[in-house]
Amino acid sequence: MPNHVVVIGSINVDSILHIQRLPQPGETIKMDTFSQAAGGKGANQAVAAARSGAKTSFIGRVGDDANAAFMRGELVKNQIDTQYVATTVGTQTGQAYILLQVSGQNSIIIQHGANFEVTPADVQRAADLIQSADFVVAEFETPVDATAEAFKIAKAAGKMTILNPAPAQKDLPAALLKNVDLIAPNETESELITGIPVVDEDSMRASAAYYHELGIRGVIITLGSKGSFIWLDGEATIVPAFKVKAVDTTAAGDTFIGALASVLQTDLKNIVTAATYASMASSFTVQKLGAFPSIPMGDEVRAALAKIK
Repeated sequence: MPNHVVVIGSINVDSILHIQRLPQPGETIKMDTFSQAAGGKGANQAVAAARSGAKTSFIGRVGDDANAAFMRGELVKNQIDTQYVATTVGTQTGQAYILLQVSGQNSIIIQHGANFEVTPADVQRAADLIQSADFVVAEFETPVDATAEAFKIAKAAGKMTILNPAPAQKDLPAALLKNVDLIAPNETESELITGIPVVDEDSMRASAAYYHELGIRGVIITLGSKGSFIWLDGEATIVPAFKVKAVDTTAAGDTFIGALASVLQTDLKNIVTAATYASMASSFTVQKLGAFPSIPMGDEVRAALAKIK
């Protein structure tokens, strides 16, 4: 049986400005090209899970503009259940403006729009859905109180929760953290949350200990081209990244989370294998432009892994 993954999160249309490099303060530079694609952290994670074979459902909001129909269509095209994607009248669907450098690195400006209208009441209406899930996944492009409510419902039903704390926030509420099974920040986000710079394995272990003190069982710190640090029940492992030429890093972290949730066992016992699969999925994502367009199918990922065994 495939995992059932429920994602609560953001839905954005990504406007991508292709540039050689970031401008200096006061400097004007030319844009090489402009493109648009479906995205949003939550939506990216859902697409990654669905394309890796998970039964995937979404809780979120869109506005009442043309972008809403586009994004609903993109989610449905990826076989994602959108029953609990609501519409906020008089509000725009979320948008992201991505400054994509020729190096593949990006800087992102978010207009939250309807994403910040997601409420605990929205989550409560989807309680039956959450209670039927294997994993409930969330990030911070929607309000924290809605995520806390989703995780509360999930834990009361004995379901597993994965928090991608991005964009990172300090002083995360205890009501949320007590219901997190697995937290997956990148190294920058982890430093902001813990105050511990991630510079070596000792600092990663110290970060994991910080999260454990908050009651979180499992930790994955993603390290970009250096791979990921896995900590579970006192055991630490570093999963190396797969070396590829990066074209666009947009959605790489989201792909990792969604792919991970699609293959992770609910007892987390296969977390290293699942993280290796997720790392390979991310390596595909960075080789193409855009969010949804770059997220691979599970068959591609499995075939690539089979070649290196």
